[in-house]
Amino acid sequence: MKRHSAVRVAAMAAAALMAAGALASCGSGSGTPAADKESKTLRVTLANHVWTDTVKSRLPEFEKQTGLKVELSQYGEDQLSDQYNVKLNAGTSEIDVMMYRPLQEGKLFAKNAYLADLSDDVKTNKEWGWADFQSGPVLATTYKEKVVGVPIITEQEVLYYRKDLLKKAGLEVPKTMVELEAAAKVIKAQNPGVAGFVARTGKSAAVTQFSSFLYSFGGDFIDESGKSGVSSDAAKKAYAFYGGLIRNYGPANVSTDMSWPEAMAIFTQGKAGLYTEADSLYKNATDPVKSKVAKSVGFAPLPAGSSGSKAYNIPSWALGVNEASANQANAWKFIEWATSKAMTLEIQKAGVPGARTSVWSNPAGISTYPADLAATIAASTKNGVGHDRPLVIKVPESRDIVGNPIVVAITGGDSGAAADAAGAAFQKVLDAEK
Repeated sequence: MKRHSAVRVAAMAAAALMAAGALASCGSGSGTPAADKESKTLRVTLANHVWTDTVKSRLPEFEKQTGLKVELSQYGEDQLSDQYNVKLNAGTSEIDVMMYRPLQEGKLFAKNAYLADLSDDVKTNKEWGWADFQSGPVLATTYKEKVVGVPIITEQEVLYYRKDLLKKAGLEVPKTMVELEAAAKVIKAQNPGVAGFVARTGKSAAVTQFSSFLYSFGGDFIDESGKSGVSSDAAKKAYAFYGGLIRNYGPANVSTDMSWPEAMAIFTQGKAGLYTEADSLYKNATDPVKSKVAKSVGFAPLPAGSSGSKAYNIPSWALGVNEASANQANAWKFIEWATSKAMTLEIQKAGVPGARTSVWSNPAGISTYPADLAATIAASTKNGVGHDRPLVIKVPESRDIVGNPIVVAITGGDSGAAADAAGAAFQKVLDAEK
């Protein structure tokens, strides 16, 4: 009887240990199963994007090279944000590689230690070439001097223009803000029903495109001392200029809630001569099926303000490694492969602007782009600013604050006073995030 009791006790103890192990392996918290430490399965979470489509098509190549098995999860932007909000906050180890937006949630993720430090990884493989990545995007994926992401998709703001209307007016492509305003005035006067200039007007939506005007006038959302810069003299001049262009030379009865689809539609339907917008949207203007002005569209760098031509050059998406992952070495192998020179070149040929400098000097890298657009992007990346919105945690709230003076300027109000109010409100956001 004593022998049988001992057997039963041992069996019960073993069962309890097995149950505890099962519970631990099913958890999505910070506790990571020991088996995962040597896992050959890599869990990659990506956004729905053309970039992702190309990578997916090449996954068998990566799996063959590494002996790893990739479990891919793919979501739309809103779904992706929801997934991250829930899982990362819970300390999940179920994500190894994550595609994220450096300017939207990058600072929050870095501050909360969701992103692993990749500073040593990016320096190890000289052939892979961290130095080949553009400085603006690199700055946006660096937090407190630590590399927390690798930029994969970039955007710059450029000038879209109608070659036919400039020729009719006897004008060269505007190279300065003064010339931009003069050209907008002439185009509107010569062509009834056609705006001289169009751009985003919505309080939040316009912030990104306004940012390049702000930088070119010598300002920024946050100044060098870390204080709000939206009430500076430079910012006030930029607000008044951007709003004045749309108010005086924009579409009649212009709406103040336009984002890029509405502004692009006005341009592509032949209702505007000049338009500043992200280069990544260029196919909307050059596709004859979508655009009535496809044959007459030209591209040029953003006209220079008092501080030169300083368009944003940003990483709209980047790849990072989950700090809670127990598979970080293999996660880096995936990022190294997905952001290699060869892969970046292939993806860029599919129409996705890459973050490497080399692809813009490679004839194959620009073969699918209009020649003037490729030259414009190459020029814009040299002096590009690595953000197109305030670099804060509360991005949506801040965009509304700094975007309000844009609307006031468009509607003819006192944009200077609006900038002062926005500066005070934005400073409160900055103070709260210290």
